[in-house]
Amino acid sequence: MKFLKLVFIFIFTQSIIAQDNLPEQPNTVENQFNELFKKSNNYQIYKVIKKNEYLRLQKSILDSIKVIKTDAASKQVKINEQQKSITELQTKIDTLNKDLTTSINKEDAISFIGIPLQKTTYNTIVWGIIFALLAGLAFFVYRFNNSNVVTKEIKGLLEDVEQEFEQHKRKSLEKEQKLRRQLQDEINKQRGVN
Repeated sequence: MKFLKLVFIFIFTQSIIAQDNLPEQPNTVENQFNELFKKSNNYQIYKVIKKNEYLRLQKSILDSIKVIKTDAASKQVKINEQQKSITELQTKIDTLNKDLTTSINKEDAISFIGIPLQKTTYNTIVWGIIFALLAGLAFFVYRFNNSNVVTKEIKGLLEDVEQEFEQHKRKSLEKEQKLRRQLQDEINKQRGVN
């Protein structure tokens, strides 16, 4: 008999150990419903469940819903904060893009006579002015050279005219002196005769 008691105790403890070693199902709502369904009794075509099991399941479900609501609310707060942060960052990006565009436009623009111009337009105007001044300089150099040639010719002609005038003056002076001598000679002759 002792042997039978020992075998019975051994088998009983093994069954308890085996039940403890069964893999536990996660404590999800679905598993809790399945467990409640297994523990419930049958009455004709109905399942009869114990009130305390029902209340325990209800409490578990309400706790799960409360945790889900709390989690959803905290996530919504986080989403709202992130949305606000995104909006602020987008505003900053827009401001920075406007500032960048303004800076690029200022960098590409030059104020010329109080008028803001693009660098290419400014360069075109400046090079146009430089070419116009060079063309004007070339024109005036050409005119100067032509005037210089004409001036040299006129100076040469003037020198020739001056030389001719000097010769004419000398000749006229000589003629005048000759005529004075002749006149003096005639006057002397006339005085000597009288």
